[in-house]
Amino acid sequence: MKIKDLQHDNQEKIHQAAQLLVEGFKTHWPNAWPDLDSAMEEVRDSSGEDRINRIAVDQDGNILGWIGAIKEYDGHAWQLHPLVVHPLLQERGIGRALVQDLEGIIRQLGGTTIYLGTDDEDSMTTLADIDLYPDVFQHIARIRNLKHHPTSFTRS
Repeated sequence: MKIKDLQHDNQEKIHQAAQLLVEGFKTHWPNAWPDLDSAMEEVRDSSGEDRINRIAVDQDGNILGWIGAIKEYDGHAWQLHPLVVHPLLQERGIGRALVQDLEGIIRQLGGTTIYLGTDDEDSMTTLADIDLYPDVFQHIARIRNLKHHPTSFTRS
């Protein structure tokens, strides 16, 4: 596996990244990128001076995973968006390697914070369908992963 920049002039890689978004999110977040057109728009929108895009590829150049980041707060903080690994290749260290690579790049750019958000639309954790307020931190401290939500990845 090799991690490199996603070149936005490489139509084959752009198409692969879009397909990966559709496949990676369709089970638990089907409305995120429900079709290739919406995913292609997301990939196109991910280019720009204020963005980082890295892909993990196999020896044949097939995309295994994609991570991106959006510059915020004058580059001190970056929003991690998106992070996707092919569903059949998850839990093999690809996502972790992509995050570590991104951390290094952001550190070199003077960034000090990476943040991300994640949804729980189909009751995959104990945080779904409850009122988190006023005890947000207590709920977070007691979170349980019920159905393989990616929160386990982000907390490890």
